[in-house]
Amino acid sequence: MGFLKRFFRGRAGVQQLPTGTITVDRNGHIITSTVSSAYPKNFMRDIGRDVVQLFIEARTAQMPLAEISLQFGSLHITARELRGGAIIFLFPQTALLPTPTRSRP
Repeated sequence: MGFLKRFFRGRAGVQQLPTGTITVDRNGHIITSTVSSAYPKNFMRDIGRDVVQLFIEARTAQMPLAEISLQFGSLHITARELRGGAIIFLFPQTALLPTPTRSRP
């Protein structure tokens, strides 16, 4: 996925991961987004185009997907196909969140 190279390119530093949703049309153009405007628009557009391309390639290979789930280190991406377009959910995974545990009787 080319957008990851762009995200991690440049000078090293701590940066908060994006969180929110992106809805894209069949060409990968952003229709709506709840991701902070602090993230470059072209970064979000690259994510949208790459996800739509994954759905197109799966359909071409005759194994259509309804949903994909990707884990990149601390960034979890889930996308659902929407009649050619997609809705993409971005979830940062942090070590500060408690992990669910089962209580013992």
